[in-house]
Amino acid sequence: MTAAPTEAADSTGDWTIRRIIEWTTGFLERHDSESPRLDAELMLAHVLECRRIQLYTNYADLPTADQRQHMRELVRRRALREPVSYLVGHREFFGLDFHLTSDVLIPRPETESLVLEAIEAARIQPGPACIAEVGVGSGCISIALATNLPNATVTGTEISSAALNVAMQNAVKHGVKDRVLLLEGSCFDPIPADRRFHIIVSNPPYVTDAEYASLQPEIRLHEPRVALTAGEDGLDVIRVLVRDAPKWLQSGGHLMLELDPAQAAATQALMTDDVWEDVRAVRDLNGQERIVCGRLR
Repeated sequence: MTAAPTEAADSTGDWTIRRIIEWTTGFLERHDSESPRLDAELMLAHVLECRRIQLYTNYADLPTADQRQHMRELVRRRALREPVSYLVGHREFFGLDFHLTSDVLIPRPETESLVLEAIEAARIQPGPACIAEVGVGSGCISIALATNLPNATVTGTEISSAALNVAMQNAVKHGVKDRVLLLEGSCFDPIPADRRFHIIVSNPPYVTDAEYASLQPEIRLHEPRVALTAGEDGLDVIRVLVRDAPKWLQSGGHLMLELDPAQAAATQALMTDDVWEDVRAVRDLNGQERIVCGRLR
């Protein structure tokens, strides 16, 4: 690998914040980063424990030797396609900052469409909304809902104890641990038998086994496979949710699922007329049919 900035400082001059950003951007471009400048800024801001905007106001500052060493290690790992969100340990979602580890999926902007749909449905409830999320991961969906719906309660399930620990940390961080109940187990298994919900949301695994091999290295090599793949057609978990959600919904309650746009039609077909009504696909910010919603008859 090409020398990192701090290794060449003696022969090429001082490594200011500006120079480190410029060098790192070029280096990551050559290592197939899709957003090299942003990656460089996020990593350096993390190393310097400052906001990104402060990099520009302090362009001429000289990071310490320890800070340059830390940055060099992050750049090395990023060049090996480790996601920046894992390197810096957090990611913004729905205007909130979430602690992350490689035990959970990195929140995507597309998932914000699921949160928006759930908020809209919750706000038309005659009383406080009772919401469930299957597969909470980092907790970003449940916590975004609890934060934006101050009278709502959210029950989340998660099969991974390590992921559940991350979600619990985020619930504490955002001050909603008293309204977000997090339970360990598969799908609806850990939910008390007498609980019923106005809304059930999920961003379940939906990548097909065949597609998994072609995913970007950032995803395939670093994000948890258990949270990504769901059988030959990617619908294994979605089938379970469509089948079992009616047992946990109040009459007229909503099921909202994030999925691959190519699965929208198949998922709508699973939601048969004798159980569901108002079945529809919702487009995300990119115009893709990312969410499928249905209301229990």
